[in-house]
Amino acid sequence: MVTWPVFAEQFSNEKLVTDVLRIGVSVGNKQWKRTGSEGIEREAIDTAIRRIMEGEEGGEMRRRAQEYKEKARKAVEEDGSSYTDLSALFEELSAIKVGQ
Repeated sequence: MVTWPVFAEQFSNEKLVTDVLRIGVSVGNKQWKRTGSEGIEREAIDTAIRRIMEGEEGGEMRRRAQEYKEKARKAVEEDGSSYTDLSALFEELSAIKVGQ
């Protein structure tokens, strides 16, 4: 993923993708600004895309992204963690409504 944050939580999302999950490359703003964007050079986009699409580094990013995809798929399957947690939330909310 090539990231180019402009405002709000996009900077936090970028840090997650580039520094924590290590499945992306930043090309954009490094600091939140109230108005506008400082723009981006085409060379920066070219470099980022090449980092992701070519070489060992790009291969590692794609491999990690594939692993996260599989984990997310398992989490939403029946008996997966997200499926179970959402079901528990629905049950809890239903119990509150009935209890009123």
